[in-house]
Amino acid sequence: MRHKYETRGIVLARSTMGEANASVVVLTPALGLVRARAQGLRKSGAKLSAALVTFAESDLVLVEGKEGWRVAGAVLMENWFRKMQQPEARATAARVSGLVLRLVAGEAHDAELHPIIRSFFDALITISEDQHEAAELLVVIRVLAALGLDAGEIPGHNDEFTPEILNYVLANRANYIARINHGISASGL
Repeated sequence: MRHKYETRGIVLARSTMGEANASVVVLTPALGLVRARAQGLRKSGAKLSAALVTFAESDLVLVEGKEGWRVAGAVLMENWFRKMQQPEARATAARVSGLVLRLVAGEAHDAELHPIIRSFFDALITISEDQHEAAELLVVIRVLAALGLDAGEIPGHNDEFTPEILNYVLANRANYIARINHGISASGL
């Protein structure tokens, strides 16, 4: 019998698999980045479909089998996509999620990534549009640091996106961009 793991997770990406199934990439605090398949997700009236949309945060039941992870259950807790009313906020979240997926090639058991991304999504719905660039720079440098690709000083804690910190990041924009480029280069991408 396979062991079931119950955890909270944010869906960073979702893609089709066959006629009715889908593959989801979920960032969890306990298991890190998990790629799992969800059976029957694309069928009309599928129970799990609302809980496994991109940028949804859900309570999940995951089962690890011979062929990888499978989603056995999901309950929607927060739909970050719906909360991000501004198209620019959604685009920023998509860029950051895409970068995380590129930087973490396999499954990563890094507990730091989930709170970083969750607080970033939360910040995108509260900060003004002119602060999105600073928030994006800050979250990317925090992700790089969590993955061991940046050792520089980062203002605030991993869950802070205060106006003071964002203004500081914007004032030092060139330095942060250079650090990000160096970190991405060090990753081999």
